[in-house]
Amino acid sequence: MPAGLASAWQAALDTLLPQDCLLCGDIAGAALLCAACAADLPRLSAETCPICAEASPAGATCGACLSRPWHFDATIAAFQYHFPVDRLVQTLKYSHRIATAEFFAQAMLAGPRPEGDIIIPLPLHPKRLAERGFNQSVEIARPLAEALRLPLDLSGCLRCRDTTAQASLPWKERRKNIRHAFECRLDLTDKAVIVIDDVMTSGATLDEFARLLKAHGATRVTNWLAARALRD
Repeated sequence: MPAGLASAWQAALDTLLPQDCLLCGDIAGAALLCAACAADLPRLSAETCPICAEASPAGATCGACLSRPWHFDATIAAFQYHFPVDRLVQTLKYSHRIATAEFFAQAMLAGPRPEGDIIIPLPLHPKRLAERGFNQSVEIARPLAEALRLPLDLSGCLRCRDTTAQASLPWKERRKNIRHAFECRLDLTDKAVIVIDDVMTSGATLDEFARLLKAHGATRVTNWLAARALRD
């Protein structure tokens, strides 16, 4: 079907069969959310630490990052991990609403965009990948790589240990839990890597992954996320 005809056909379907908003159930047309719900999502403030994306006055590097440097160099996120963004993330991961990944990707593209040479989604352990059927970070990363015209690597990094879920552990235990959980088969010499994930909480998992990437030659690692969980 010619591109113009396909576009017109899709527009007609959107008009005749509009979808309901995933959050409130109102008519959303072709979008995942209605305009009101999309406008109400908790965007991440510009006043965040450029390294960890925690709240920080005037967007300065926070005291925690100054006193204990991370292996990654920067973090960018579209939303705060608060209601209803948490519901959207859970819908993506556990209800197989893959369209939510595209929604997150477009929201990320609407904000600051990192510079880099390659995009790598955070890997899932094969056991969890088999249970879920897909890696949500990969699905978010696909449209980002296409928009930035950057290579997307899906096989060079692996999660080799099926660790205890980070959310079930105290913050201080998470770094120990995730140690040596990943493998990398890539030569990243002189590469700036953009790591894609859905949510950053303590940062321990992304820090361990960044440590590995730098051990394989990466000069800079930037986390690009759908959402950031902020400390109260």
